[in-house]
Amino acid sequence: MKKWFKTLAATCAVIPFAQCAVLPGGNVAIAAEPAPVAAAATALTDADPALWVVKDEDTTIYLFGTVHVLKPGLSWFDEAVKDAFDKSDEMMLEIVMPEDQNAVARTMMPLAMDQSGKTIPSRLTADQLKAYQAAIVSVGLPANAFDNFEPWFPAMTLSVLPLTKLGYDPEQGAEKLLTKFAKADAKPVSGLETLEEQLGFFDQLPDTQQVAFLNTVVRDMDKLGPMLDKMVALWAKGDPDGLAVAMNESMAATPELAKTLLYDRNARWADQIKTRLDKPGTVFIAVGAGHLAGEKSVQDYLKAQGLTATRVEY
Repeated sequence: MKKWFKTLAATCAVIPFAQCAVLPGGNVAIAAEPAPVAAAATALTDADPALWVVKDEDTTIYLFGTVHVLKPGLSWFDEAVKDAFDKSDEMMLEIVMPEDQNAVARTMMPLAMDQSGKTIPSRLTADQLKAYQAAIVSVGLPANAFDNFEPWFPAMTLSVLPLTKLGYDPEQGAEKLLTKFAKADAKPVSGLETLEEQLGFFDQLPDTQQVAFLNTVVRDMDKLGPMLDKMVALWAKGDPDGLAVAMNESMAATPELAKTLLYDRNARWADQIKTRLDKPGTVFIAVGAGHLAGEKSVQDYLKAQGLTATRVEY
């Protein structure tokens, strides 16, 4: 589970929306409610996530690494990050998520539903099925809620729902808040990818990898909180090197997943950034922090094209 979750948590913006589920007998999207959060304390915890900038004569592009789900109480939208955001004419995210959850479901469900006739129970051994159904019930869903889905979808859902009970809130995720701030400033927001494209990365995983993903999520659900706590702490300290070290094990153990979810996308995004430099203006780009950490990061692919991403000092 550590291998999969570290990769997903730091790379894919669609992860918070894995809360969407379809109950048997209907096609109504539902979302688990986050656990009640105690009244916010007066003092927030200071966080200084890493920020980079790429420039030419008439274009400035900021690169900000995000975490897609956060607990309330972190003060990260200030200082250099807010200054860069305020200076920017537009914002780009991994994806622009529809505000309507039903619209998300309409895109997600055709990919999430199994078209081959296989069911989740048919893919699992008796022991695996027992553990899986217990996990589904533990997050408040019927044991057969996802029987007709591809394994990646319940795996994603089970990667997120337990976090809400630990105080993590998708509404506090960096992209959600940045989108709200951009809307308030009438700042245009666009996506490096589409929702369907990002979901397709999971849908195209071989069946054996999807089943392995599901089984490891079920096995290690109790480790999700401490794992994400560690990653958020590294992010808040502005320590991309530490974040890269934390992810190295998962990258080495799942090279196919790393190539699909990290390296190939980083290369494409570097191409998009290089192309965007041809147009004057200032752009704030926010993507999962894992894309801006370690080898084969977006910065590495930019460097290969003769472009330098400079760390912004606070």
